[in-house]
Amino acid sequence: QVQLVESGGGLVQAGGSLRLSCAGSGRTFSNYYMAWFRQAPGKDREFVSAISWSGSSTYYAVSVKGRFTISGDFAKITVYLQMNRLKPEDTAVYYCAAGHLILRPGVSPREYREYDYWGKGTQVTVSS
Repeated sequence: QVQLVESGGGLVQAGGSLRLSCAGSGRTFSNYYMAWFRQAPGKDREFVSAISWSGSSTYYAVSVKGRFTISGDFAKITVYLQMNRLKPEDTAVYYCAAGHLILRPGVSPREYREYDYWGKGTQVTVSS
């Protein structure tokens, strides 16, 4: 089993920045993805960003593209999310996830159901 723990959340003014970290422990495996999802009150969990095990492929939701940057140290099962120019609509609980994905038809790193390991989340609140 892989355990994931998020950190770096907090309260920030609109336009500010935060960097989230997700530290993993446990077994490692090849060909896995790590991702960030978020969930705001009353809304479904939504995809934010993902990165392949090699770091060669990254994915972003349209709403964060150009503002957020994902990076990782997969040997340590660690992923980061640099968030710049934050907006009030970014307010949510942010969850780190990891999964052994083999990209094939019907499998997308943007889908939360593809991930087996989840952190407990970290709150990000952006004030206006």
